[in-house]
Amino acid sequence: MNRRTESLQRRRSAAEMAAARPHPTHHNNGDEQRLRGDDGRPTYAANFTKCLPHDADGFLQNPDDYTEWVRAIGTGDPRDFAALRIGPGPHQPNGDFQYNAATGRPVLTWAASYAPDPDPDVRGWESPGAGLTFDLEGPDAASVTMPPAPSIDSQELIAEMGEVYQMAFCRDVPFADWPASSAINDARASLGRLFWFRADRGDRLDGATDGLVSSLARRRILSQTGGAVPLQKVFRGVTPGVDVGPYLSQFMLIGNGGLGDVHAITDGKIAYGSITIDQRVRIVADTDYMTNWAHFLDVQNGAKTNGRDAYGPGKPEYRFISRGRDLATYVHHDALYEAYLNACLILLGMNAPVDPGLPFVREDYIDKQSGFAQFGGPHILTLVCEVATRALKAVRYQKYNTHRRLRPEALGGWMYQRRNGSGAVVERLRELANMELAYAGTSGIGGKLDAANGADNWLLPMAFPEGSPAHPSYGAGHAAVAGACVTILKAWFDHGWTLRDGGAPIAYEPDAAGSALVDVSGTLTRPLTVEGELNKLAANIAVGRDWAGVHYYTDYFESFKLGEQVALGVLEEQKLTYSEAFSMTVPLHDGTTVQI
Repeated sequence: MNRRTESLQRRRSAAEMAAARPHPTHHNNGDEQRLRGDDGRPTYAANFTKCLPHDADGFLQNPDDYTEWVRAIGTGDPRDFAALRIGPGPHQPNGDFQYNAATGRPVLTWAASYAPDPDPDVRGWESPGAGLTFDLEGPDAASVTMPPAPSIDSQELIAEMGEVYQMAFCRDVPFADWPASSAINDARASLGRLFWFRADRGDRLDGATDGLVSSLARRRILSQTGGAVPLQKVFRGVTPGVDVGPYLSQFMLIGNGGLGDVHAITDGKIAYGSITIDQRVRIVADTDYMTNWAHFLDVQNGAKTNGRDAYGPGKPEYRFISRGRDLATYVHHDALYEAYLNACLILLGMNAPVDPGLPFVREDYIDKQSGFAQFGGPHILTLVCEVATRALKAVRYQKYNTHRRLRPEALGGWMYQRRNGSGAVVERLRELANMELAYAGTSGIGGKLDAANGADNWLLPMAFPEGSPAHPSYGAGHAAVAGACVTILKAWFDHGWTLRDGGAPIAYEPDAAGSALVDVSGTLTRPLTVEGELNKLAANIAVGRDWAGVHYYTDYFESFKLGEQVALGVLEEQKLTYSEAFSMTVPLHDGTTVQI
């Protein structure tokens, strides 16, 4: 067989493998058509409507705008998107903007004043057609799925929105201070009282999410009969190893020594060849955004207020990630796969062993060759990034084409209206009555919101001035990329290996100021492994978006699983392209393993 024919045959084999995988039917939670106003038309109150025109109460000016938006998502045609109404208005009868004759720019009637800064422009939706693209490697974007998101009137959503509120209250508590922090302990107690987190909920979860037990039900029980959430479980992920040791993964803190070992790993310097980068992050001011109705409404109408972050005067410019706000800053500006590329470089710098099923693991005098373009550094450094864009396409299909879930900020807006709206507005939001009841009381979530924002102002304090990105909440792009990238790393490296420096197991956490790393290895109940710290890294990045207020917990976990499926598919198909016989044992989100 000649080379051309064999190449074609292998490509066909990969395509046939992809086509033979089960292609599931996608289901959403039904809220899109279930929630209706007095006129019988859908309100879309449980769905993402950001950038479409809203009225003064936060509802769509015209539900037909949403219908046309969904139609454009289905076609993916840029002309259909260009014809949509967007922004606050005023609009011409054909839906286009009215324009300022002198500047040629749209006239935008924002509710808030932005002086002395210029008024914001309007923003468009981000990559709504990505889920319709086709890929030549790995699962097709529409061939992997996620279960329905929690319904707007579910106990599950009450729990995870309560968690997002509590994270907003605790953004500026240093991780090192958590054991003694009243804010953290209050959050642990408050969350432990919510029905969904209680150990005594019994079989009352039957039928949750239309019979599909969702991620928080699969999450370990957080409290015992209404007691406080254990410290090692609060605001953490759920995959193996994330509850071991410090809150932050070592891969977000340490360095890799550099050429000639010029740095200790506690310097946080990662060598990229002959240059280095620093793990410290830019420090933003302790400022929360969108806590008044006018700014909230403008953001829902598409105000492009990104880039208006405040930076703290009189502070150092950078520090180690030491609190939730730092994590939010990291995931606000990261290159999406950078944390996993960093982790790969750190593992290579540690000479971490690879999966024993890979080729060229023996000494060169035995194998007579070593890995480079295949099964070496350049291979894994490229592969860990290669899966990111494929995971993004798959999760975009879930976001836009399936679920279209509202962001936490929008749910906070509805809670504001439950407390401040007219009787008719409150009635239109009747599905949120149980959420309001669960948060009411001076010692609970509602009391903290009243103290932080003002009486009955239950808007979610946001870490970003622009709030969430301009795309739906479920699934989460960061989390899907996290699931894909760490799956690749867990497949490549010996996932049970203990992280070491000079032969000694390590565990560091930042001090309260974020100025240095502190050795806490003596406090560990068991050592930190490659698998656990990679799972923790994925959770840190994905839950970092929850710290910002732009995602829910289910967005993290279900998207992590989606990314995992994408990575496994890429590995299966790539295996067909190599002449060497090899295998990889890959640990999965649920503690099981699969062999490639």
